This record gives sequence, structure tokens and C-alpha cells, in this order.
Amino acid sequence: MASIEKQDHDVEQDARISDDSTPSTPPVKEVEKPQAPAKEGTPKAYLALLGGFFGLFISFGWLNCIAIFQAEYEVNQLRTYSSSEISWITSTEFFLMLFFSPVSGYLFDNYGPRVPIFIGGLLQVFGLMMASLSSKYYQFLLSQSIVSGIGTSLIFNPSVTSPMTYFRKGRALAGGLTVAGSSVGGVVFPLMVNHLLPKIGFGWTMRTCAFLILGLWAITVCCISANMPRKNRNFDFQRFLQPFKELNFLILFVFAFFLYWAIVVPLNYLSVSAITRGMSISMALNLIPIMNAASFLGRTIPNVLADKYGRYNVTMAVLLFTAIIELALWLPGKSNAAIIVFAAFFGFGSGACIGLAPVLVMNLSPSPQEYGFRMGAALAVAGVASLTAPPIAGAIAAKSHGSYDNAFIFAAVSGFISLVFLIVLRGKVIGWKLKENTSKAGGH
Repeated sequence: MASIEKQDHDVEQDARISDDSTPSTPPVKEVEKPQAPAKEGTPKAYLALLGGFFGLFISFGWLNCIAIFQAEYEVNQLRTYSSSEISWITSTEFFLMLFFSPVSGYLFDNYGPRVPIFIGGLLQVFGLMMASLSSKYYQFLLSQSIVSGIGTSLIFNPSVTSPMTYFRKGRALAGGLTVAGSSVGGVVFPLMVNHLLPKIGFGWTMRTCAFLILGLWAITVCCISANMPRKNRNFDFQRFLQPFKELNFLILFVFAFFLYWAIVVPLNYLSVSAITRGMSISMALNLIPIMNAASFLGRTIPNVLADKYGRYNVTMAVLLFTAIIELALWLPGKSNAAIIVFAAFFGFGSGACIGLAPVLVMNLSPSPQEYGFRMGAALAVAGVASLTAPPIAGAIAAKSHGSYDNAFIFAAVSGFISLVFLIVLRGKVIGWKLKENTSKAGGH
């Protein structure tokens, strides 16, 4: 109290001196206090969650249709090409969505989520409109794979990351609800495509989907925001390479690579492989919305459990579940009922893995300012896996006389390898005890 009174007395004395004397002392520049971070549960946080949901709906949700386009092109537009050759169209689109993420992460860190999402939406819609006019292999590759793929990447990374910047305690749940948008999109788009293709043809089906994406993209741009400071800086390639020099992130990258090898093969070949087992084309195409509907549960329920029982623990459990059913359910299950059950179970497991992986990346990041480009680096690694897995699986199926059983074995083995690296990462980050101490798990 004495100190405060002394300070007040000094201020009054300085004021009198300033009034009585001609030269005045320069005013002290007031230090601006940093803006308090938005708390969990604020309207801005929930609007960001809504924007992220729709951003995933139109990006990853659209790419959840890749199995439908694989089957459609094999039967109609590109029937003279092999399954492995056609898979380059869908795998390149998936690859670019993930591999281009460092660029969208850089834009996100410097300018916030709206700039990359705005550019990405325009590219995605333009690419799909051009795909609706395509008839040759290179045209589909340029429009659907490259232009639309880059567009989805600019939407995907900021949409995943932005909502989680508003949450800490419920980060896994927030991430799951955001990524669940891709599950809903993965139900809506296949049903639309299956319903519209025989009625209005391929061209207008693609345009109708593009118009829906355009409307939801506008909502995403209006709602999305991020709760993190931004500082404009030049792209530093050495800074981008920094996570590749850190042992924990290197282990995480290897985990992500084999995880996407395990997931992308069934995503790409589920419908085609079901047709080879005698399922009708219409029923085989309906496997995609069944799988994506189940993945909605996989991207929400495990994320709730992860905030309670540990993010590494739950991720390991669902990854083990996914790898097991690729062997124990797919290989012996030849009937339609068994294939439908596999689609639902695989959708749940793969959805949980995809929803929890970004949370692990954010937990390992040293500061919020590095969320964007570190998430982009992890997704770029996953993109390489997404590019290479379908052609490898297609070549395996060709060597197996059209059977996809060995391709699914390849996916399951990749899942087990991914699980090994995740166990090692968990041990290094939080220790080897069964109970996960979330205070050691990191996160900002």
C-alpha cells in the first residue's frame, strides 16, 4: 500500500511540474495488452466449428466418393484403361489434397483460414465444372485430380485446424465433430451421384455437386476463424523441414504414412472389389454411403473417449480394430451381408483414425503459431501414401487375377506397422504406463 501511495504522489508531482514548466516531457506510449484468447463455448468458437464442419464436407467429404468414380470410370468413360491406371486419377486427387497442405498451412499461419479457403473453393468448383466436360484420361487427370485436388487441399487443412484452436480440454471432440463433416459429405455425395447419374448423366451430375459445393463453401468462408496470433513471414523452407529433424515428429510421420496405406486401399477399391465378389453394381456403390455413415460415429464417439481415456490410447485401439477387420472380416466374408458389415465396421475404424490423427499433430506442436505448417507437413507425408497405395493395390490385384484379397492383406499389414510406430511414439511422449497422463501429452 505504501508503494502504491508513493507512486500516486510521484504522478501528481510530475503533473504539477509539467503544468508549471514550458518544456513538456514526451508522453509515455501505452503498452497494448494482448487480446485475451476466446474461451471454449463462445459463439465464435461454435461458428468456427460449423465452418470447419462444412469445409470438411466439401473437401474430404467429396473425396470420400473416390470409390464411386473408380467404379464409374472403369465401367463407362475410361473402360479401355486398367484398374491401376484409373486409380491414378483418384489417388492423385487424394494426394494433392494432402501433399499441398504445407502451402495452405503457410497461408493459414500468415493470413488466417479465410484466404486459403476462398482460393481453394474457386479452384475446386472450377475443376469439377471442367471434369463435367471431360471425356479423355488426361482431361480427368487435369481437372478432377490436379485443379480440384489443389482446391480441396486449400480448404481441408485450415478447416481441420481452425476449430481446434478454440478448444483445449475438448480438443479431441472438437476435432472429431469437425472431421465428421467429411463423413456427412461422404454420405450425401455418393447418394446424389448414384441417384443422378442414370437420370441426368455424368456431366450434369458433376455440375450439380459443384453447385452444392459452391453454396456450402460460401457458408464456410463466412463462419470460419482461428483463435491464434498471426504474423506475416516469408516462406522459410528450413522452418518447414524442422519437424523432419525432430525424432517425435519423424515417428509421427512414419505412423501417418502407414496409416494412410492401411486406409486408402479399402476406400478406393471397396465397391470394385465387392463387384468382383458378385455384388450388384447398385448395391456395391451404396457401400460408400454406408461406410461414411458409420465413419460419422467413428469420428465422434472415439474422440469423446479420447478426451477422457487418452488420445494415444484410443487411437491405438481403433487402429488395431481397423487392421484386424481387414483380415478377419474381409477375407472370409464373401456374402453380401458380410461385405456390408465390413463396410460399416471399416468406416467406423478408419473414421476414428482420421479424426484422431490431427489431434496428435497439434499436441506435439511446440506453439500455436506452428499448427498450420506442422499439420501441413504431416498431411504431405500422408499424401505420398495416398498417391502410392491405390496403384500398388491395383497392381497386386492384377497379379492376383482380379482378386483384391491380397491388396486388403497389404492394407492390414500397413495398419499393424503404423500401430507399432504409434506405440513407440506414445512411450516417448507420455511414458509406458497404461493410464495416459494428458498433462504430458502436450498441446497448446
